[in-house]
Formats: sequence, C-alpha cells, structure tokens
Amino acid sequence: MNTFGRNIRFTDFGESHGTAVGGVLDGVPSRLVINTDFIRRELDRRAGRGAVGVSQRAINEPDDVEWLSGIIREGENLVTLGTPIAFIIRNKDARPEDYEMLKDVYREGHADWVYEQKYGIRDYRGGGRASARETVARVVAGCIVRQVLAQDGVTIHADLVQVGDETDSTKFNDLLTRVQSEGESIGGIIECCICGLKAGVGEPIFDKLQARLAYAIMSINGCRSFEYSSGIVGGISDGKDIVFRCRFKPTATTTKQYGGRHDACIAVRAVAVVEAMAAMALV
Repeated sequence: MNTFGRNIRFTDFGESHGTAVGGVLDGVPSRLVINTDFIRRELDRRAGRGAVGVSQRAINEPDDVEWLSGIIREGENLVTLGTPIAFIIRNKDARPEDYEMLKDVYREGHADWVYEQKYGIRDYRGGGRASARETVARVVAGCIVRQVLAQDGVTIHADLVQVGDETDSTKFNDLLTRVQSEGESIGGIIECCICGLKAGVGEPIFDKLQARLAYAIMSINGCRSFEYSSGIVGGISDGKDIVFRCRFKPTATTTKQYGGRHDACIAVRAVAVVEAMAAMALV
C-alpha cells in the first residue's frame, strides 16, 4: 500500500498538486539528534537546484519541512522522542491549471490510464501520486534513517554516471541543455555505493539483501532496472562495499507534448531518492 519497512516503518501521503506531501516514520530510536542541515542539503539535491534540465516546479518549491510530532527541541537541537515522527512539506508552487488539458487525456507511458482502471478516478493535476513530487517525503525520511545507520558506520553515496548513451560527466550539462531546449526527455543511470555495512545482513532465501534493495529502489518513479555488482553473496552482505546501478527511463510527459513543467531527465533528481530508499531498505 503506502507503507514501507518493518523495524522502522515509513508511510507517505499526498499528491503533486494537493495541499502538501508528507510522511510518518515509526520506530526511530529516541534521543537521535536530527541533522536539519543535512536534510536541507538533500532536499536541494532532490530539487535539482543548480542542475541542468530540471523542472522549474521543483526548483521553485521551497520544500520547508514542518514537524508535526515525534520531535522535541532541546536548545538548538531537534531530538527524537521515540514516538511516530510526522511531517509535511507544503506544495507552494502548484499550478493545477497547467494540466487542465490532461483531464480527458491518457498519456502514453504514464500512470493515468492504469490509475483510473484501478480506482475509477484519478488526479490528473501533475499525475497525483504518480508524480516525482511524492519523493520529497522519501528524502526527508531517508535522511533520518541514514543518521540511524551512520551510528553503525554505514554510509551511502550515489552519482549520476550516464545520461542517454553519454558516460562522460563533463558532457552531461550540454546534452541536458539540448534535450530540454527541444522539449524532449532522456533516460539515465545512477550508481550507488553502500559502505561500512557489516557482514551477515540479509536472509538467504526470500529476504535476500539484493531483493530488499531492488524492492526499495524499483519503487521510485521512473526506475526501470536494478543490478548489483559487489558486496552481496548468497543474499547476505559480505562486509565489503555494496555497489549497484539502477536505470531510469525518459520522462513520460514532455514539455513538447503537453506543455507544463517537466524534467528533461528524471535521473538527475533521483540521485538523492536512490540514497534515501537504499537507507530505508537497510535500516
């Protein structure tokens, strides 16, 4: 449904052009000092601030986190209580009128038609929950659980390593500028490294570590494949760095087709989301 995890459970909610998106994170230990600067940096990465080819909607949203529960202030610090952490990020730059033409149109490669078949209704305003706007809540939750993992020396870092057929990172911006100017979109590949995970994490059959990671990563909008290359043997971590790659498809809706505000390459902003979901799977 809309909940992920066992030991620490995350439930997210909200639509692209609704009042807000947000989440509830249950099971986080008490007395964890929340690094709000880290959350701010990761939200800016997800928004693509300073990047090329990203949606103006993402850049214009302030993405300010409002903490509703599970947090108490001690001096200048925000400290967890051990109770459910609830938060929202309000949608300040929603423009539902930009999507009025999609009210009676099913976009090829998008979730429009299948959502309506499943629910009998859909939110056409920016794709509703099929929008990448939903991932902002994942990044907030991911930042918190990454701090939990860091207490055990586990770190996660991802990079965009390919855009279309181009693997030279010095040429990414020129390619993305051209694609965006043409109103088109392009796919990309993200590589992620998990460092410091002790040997023995994972289960040998149905809860193989790579299966849990794949389940988390493949839940991200637009992700089409997952493949790991090291760090896991027989479904269990071997104490070495875990390296995996995931491929993202071109954005289904392009500016050339329907107007509005869309990413030229969703993989650009997905890097922070991949890190967040990898952390959710591990924790």
